[in-house]
Amino acid sequence: MAKIRSHVVSRASCAVVARELGLGRRLEERGRALIPEDELERLKKNRNVLAALLEAALAALFLEYGFQKIEQAIVDAFGGRIEYALTTHVDHKTELQEALARRGKSVSYSVLDVDGPPHDRTFTCAANVDGEQVGMGKGRSKKAAEQDAAKEVLEKLGVS
Repeated sequence: MAKIRSHVVSRASCAVVARELGLGRRLEERGRALIPEDELERLKKNRNVLAALLEAALAALFLEYGFQKIEQAIVDAFGGRIEYALTTHVDHKTELQEALARRGKSVSYSVLDVDGPPHDRTFTCAANVDGEQVGMGKGRSKKAAEQDAAKEVLEKLGVS
């Protein structure tokens, strides 16, 4: 249950829900007079911005109407993410850590490379098992690259 909750309330899931609710489009409509167009174009697609917009909107609704009145709408909005979390493996790092612990081993992660401008980075990370590099992964965030590296190690171990 904790893994499912962790995925459902993650920044990535909140950004998906925000996109589905059209919050990027609403930001664009409301921000035209306040934000330069090129910046607005970048912001309306940014995962962190979308997740923050959703969190702020939910907080405002909660404060205005209370939990009982908004509960079903929130469950409906996050329904796809809940279903995804229930039916799809979403946390390779935790699975790897648990698998290695059963074998008396541990994993650590290191950043090997960061490429691209600050708004469009690609990270390359290594998964090191007992100090030896066993997997490598790439992603748009450090966390995503670590997940990708953990997935590679799990595949090598025959766990995934």
